Amino acid sequence: MLYAYRIQQGSLQQVEDPALHAECDWLDLVAPDEAERALVDVRFGEVLPTADDMEELEASSRYFTDEDGIHVHSLFMYRADGRPRNGTVAFTLTRARLLSSRDNEMPDFRLMRLRVRNARVLAESPLQVLLALLEQKVDHLADELEELYATLEAVSQSVLKEDEDGDGSLEDDIDELAEIEDTNGKVRLCLLDTQRSVSFLMRHIRDDNDALATCREILRDAESLLTHTTFVFEKVNFLMAAAQGFISIQQNQIIKIFSIAAVVFLPPTLVASIYGMNFAFMPELQWKGGYPFALGLMVLAGIAPYLFFKRKGWL
Repeated sequence: MLYAYRIQQGSLQQVEDPALHAECDWLDLVAPDEAERALVDVRFGEVLPTADDMEELEASSRYFTDEDGIHVHSLFMYRADGRPRNGTVAFTLTRARLLSSRDNEMPDFRLMRLRVRNARVLAESPLQVLLALLEQKVDHLADELEELYATLEAVSQSVLKEDEDGDGSLEDDIDELAEIEDTNGKVRLCLLDTQRSVSFLMRHIRDDNDALATCREILRDAESLLTHTTFVFEKVNFLMAAAQGFISIQQNQIIKIFSIAAVVFLPPTLVASIYGMNFAFMPELQWKGGYPFALGLMVLAGIAPYLFFKRKGWL
């Protein structure tokens, strides 16, 4: 899929006519096929990076400049199959246009298209379009953190309620905490990547004071959100430890009950075992009160440990 945009009178507008793509200021490709790759190569002289190229981790592969312009490979967050994912978007920035390529549809770009239709994206150059995308990404990550806070608060109440009345499900809470930690980790990774991307851009746009001011604002926002991700990590670790501790307490209570039951029934079992021996001479066998005596002795042997445990406060 190929989307083309042109800056007109200080705002970004979508170009529907393929014949005008050569005049566009931003060309956005989603999972480009061979025909679209060839089109970009012929019209713009740009070879789109492959998926393996975009997933390189070293900075020299993700941020560099050459005769084609400034190259930035930045992480954006999206959801697939109900789970958060981080996908790489390859940007190539020149004075004439911005070229972006990605393998998946992402909410930041969908929102950008919606804003373009409503004439709400103000831009004077392709650089400002790129910065608007990075600002949109930071705003999206802030929204993700707000949702994490709400979910984390609900899980926190569930874990503490479990400690009070024991009618919750700590196993479900642990699963929820694991999902929160996974999402928070992806948000943090995107924020760190944004800092690297913006810092790299600032080294190459030193003459554009307005763009530098926007970059500094993006860096401040990203830094403030990183503080929130640290808090979420600490809160998740605390609740995870608390939930596991409550599970251990519950398990210990069950084991305690079994242990006490075993000790309570051990003396009566001993009495029954003694009178179950098949010796030839056992005086109680000829005694009419022997059977009631044995039963009473077993009851007494069972009650005595129970009363002892109760007095010690172990029950």
